[in-house]
Amino acid sequence: MTAPTPFTPEAPAALVAAGARPRVIGLDIAMGITGIAGEGWTDHVKARGQSQHSRFEQQLIGIADHIRAADFVVIEGAAYGHNNTGADALAAMRWMVRHDLWKRRIPYAVVTPGQRMIYAVGTAAPKDPETGKRLRGDALKGALRDAVAETYGIHTEGPARYDEADAHILMAMGVHWLGWPLAVVPDTHRRALDSVRWPDRATVVAR
Repeated sequence: MTAPTPFTPEAPAALVAAGARPRVIGLDIAMGITGIAGEGWTDHVKARGQSQHSRFEQQLIGIADHIRAADFVVIEGAAYGHNNTGADALAAMRWMVRHDLWKRRIPYAVVTPGQRMIYAVGTAAPKDPETGKRLRGDALKGALRDAVAETYGIHTEGPARYDEADAHILMAMGVHWLGWPLAVVPDTHRRALDSVRWPDRATVVAR
C-alpha cells in the first residue's frame, strides 16, 4: 500500500552527484509471511506449501520478484540468544536469501530486531505507558506498526501488517544510512544506525 511521506529532505550533494537515488528494499524474512517494503509501499509473500521445501521455494521466488531490481537490501537478522521452534529453518531461509543477493551482486545489510525497534521507537524494550510493563507479543509489534503510521504515513493492514511494518522500518534505516532520511528522526532513534554493520556506501551508490 502507498502513502505520501511527511518529510522529504534534500539528499547530500555528494550523493546526488554520484547518480540517481538507490532503490532500497526492506525484508522481514519468515517461513510463513515475509514482509517487504520500498519507499511509499509495503507488500508480503505468503508461503502456503505443505512441505518445508515447498515453502522455501515459494518464499525465494516471491522475494526474488521484489529484489531483482534493488540497489540495496536491508534484512532483519536473528535476535541474539533467541531460540524457538523453527529457528533452524528460518536461519536457513535467511541465508538462502543472502546467498541469492550475493549471486546478484546486490549489497545488503543485516539489522537485529533490537536495532530495528530502536530506530522505530527509540528503545529496544518499549513499555506500556499506563502499566510501565515491558511490551511483548502483539503489543510490541503494534507499537512499531503505530510508529510507521505516525512517522511515515504508511498504514499496514491485514494478516501481514506487522511483517510489512517491520520491513518498512528496515528500508527506512537503509535509506537514512545512504543520506536520504524519509522523516525527521531524533537522535534517540538515529543511534540505531551506528551499531549496524553496513556495506561500503560508495559501492551501493555507484550501482
